[in-house]
Amino acid sequence: MCFSGGPTCAVIALKCPHIRVTIVDLNQARIDAWNSPDFNLPIYEPGLEDVVREARGRNLFFSTDVDKGIRDADLIFVSVNTPTKKSGVGAGFAADLNYVELATRRIAATATSSKIVVEKSTVPCRTAESMRTILDANSKPNARFDILSNPEFLAEGTAIDDLFAPDRVLIGSLQTQEGKEACAALSEVYQNWVPKEKILTVGLWSSELSKLAANAMLAQRISSINALSAICEATGANIAEVAHSIGQDSRIGPKFLRASVGFGGSCFQKDILNLVYLSESLNLKEVAEYWKQVVTMNEYQKRRFSKRVVDTLFNTITGKRIAVLGFAFKADTGDTRESAAITLIRDFQQERALVNIYDPQVESAQIWTDLTEANPYVPLATTQRQVFICSSALEACKHAEAVVIATEWAEFKTIDWEAVYAGMNKPAFVFDGRLLVDADKLRSIGFNVTVIGRGERL
Repeated sequence: MCFSGGPTCAVIALKCPHIRVTIVDLNQARIDAWNSPDFNLPIYEPGLEDVVREARGRNLFFSTDVDKGIRDADLIFVSVNTPTKKSGVGAGFAADLNYVELATRRIAATATSSKIVVEKSTVPCRTAESMRTILDANSKPNARFDILSNPEFLAEGTAIDDLFAPDRVLIGSLQTQEGKEACAALSEVYQNWVPKEKILTVGLWSSELSKLAANAMLAQRISSINALSAICEATGANIAEVAHSIGQDSRIGPKFLRASVGFGGSCFQKDILNLVYLSESLNLKEVAEYWKQVVTMNEYQKRRFSKRVVDTLFNTITGKRIAVLGFAFKADTGDTRESAAITLIRDFQQERALVNIYDPQVESAQIWTDLTEANPYVPLATTQRQVFICSSALEACKHAEAVVIATEWAEFKTIDWEAVYAGMNKPAFVFDGRLLVDADKLRSIGFNVTVIGRGERL
C-alpha cells in the first residue's frame, strides 16, 4: 500500500460511518501495526491516530485477506506503490507498474460480481486502458468493471487536514453512460463531507495527467526559488526577502517559495521523471528537457550545499564530526524517500567525515537502509564506523565541528543553542539548509552561521 491509501480510507470511514471500509495488504507486519492495541501505526502522520481510534472496529477494518476484501467490495481503491523503474526499458524515468498490474490481475481473478475499480496510485497517462484490458480479458461471467481515476493531492505532514478540507477532489471517468454512473457513485461518497462544487469530474486521461502536472508544477516552483537562492548567495541578496517580495504578487502567491537544500518525498521527483519519459515517448524532446531541468536543479542544489559545507570548513572535512539534524524529507513525517539528508550524508561520507544523525521520527533501521542504498558498494559495517545515530539533537552536536540543519522540525528552533555551542569544537559552524534558525542570535553566541540563499556581502 502506498502512503495515501491508509489515511484516505481511514478518513472515508470516519466521515461515512454507514460505509464499511476494509484496508487489505499482503504485508502481515503492516496490517498488525494498523491493528496494534497501542495504535503504533505503520506511518506517522499528524491526526491519523485520532481518526483510526474513532473508526477502527466500527466500520474501519484491516486485513491480509485480500481475496475476501475484493469479493465483498462494491468499490475497490488500487493504492499501491509505483516507484521509478531501476532497470529495463525506461529505467530511471518510467514508473514501475508491476504492483498495479498484479493488483489488477488479482481483482479480475477474484471478483465474482461487478466492481468499480479506482486508481489511487500516481500512474502514467492511459494506465487505466491497460487495467481495463487485463480486467476484461480475465473477468468471470457476470462480473464487469468500471475504472475511475481519483488521484490524491495530499502533502505529507498535513494529509489529514488535506483530506478533511480538500482544495478539490478529482474524479476521472470514461465519458460513457456507465463511466458517468460510476463517477457519480464515487462522488456520492465524497459528498458526505466535501462540498459538491469542490468535486471535479473530468475525462479519465485528463485526471491521470493532472496528478503528474500538479506535482511537476509544485516542484518547478521549488527549483525556481532554489535557483534564485544561488544568485542571492553570490550577490549578497537574501532569498527570504526576495521570496516574500515576489510572493506578494497575486499572480504568483507565496506558497512553495521557501528555499531549501532541495525537495524530496515519494512524488515530486518520481512524477517529473514520469512526465519526462511520457514526453520522450511522444517525441516531445524539448518538453522532456524542460521538465528534466527541474530535477537537475534539485540535485545541483544538494551538491552545492554539501560543497559549501566543505569549502567553509577550510576545504576539508576529513576526520571532522558533522551533526546532521533531520533525516526525513520534510517535517511532520517519518518518510525518508528522496530526502536531501541522504545525499548530504553520502557526500560527507565520501569526504571521510564522521556524521552524527538525529531525527525525532525516523527509525534507525530506515536510516541504515537508506544509507546502504545511497552507497551500495560500501558495506554497512563500514558505514556504521563513520555514521552514528543519536537520540537527541544535543547528543548529535556534542564534539561536532559543524551542525547541518537538513529537515525543518519545529524542535530545532528551540534547541538550547548555548549548550550546543559549549559542547562543540571551536570554531563552531551552523549550516541552515531550511531557513529555520535566527542567524543573528546564533552569531551572538559565537557560531559561524551559513544560511542557504543568504549572501555574506553587505
